[in-house]
Amino acid sequence: MGIDDFLHFGRVGIETAVWVSAPVLVLGLVSGLAVSIFQAATQINDAALAFIPKIAAAVVALIVFGHFMINRIAAFTTWAFEQIANVGP
Repeated sequence: MGIDDFLHFGRVGIETAVWVSAPVLVLGLVSGLAVSIFQAATQINDAALAFIPKIAAAVVALIVFGHFMINRIAAFTTWAFEQIANVGP
């Protein structure tokens, strides 16, 4: 394996991490933004109010996108194990 192969492996790993984490992070961001706008409009500054919708959004994202996330991780793991055959002189 040359340096290009290692760079490709790292790039695919980072892409997989981004694709797997994106649904949870985006839905958490959207719910946090909605709660912030609600708090600014009503002038309610309760710290606990911000956490509960974010947790709910993360759970919903895991339920809705869980199958996609598992498939993406499994595909990357299978590909990574297939690359072991290419290691060597």
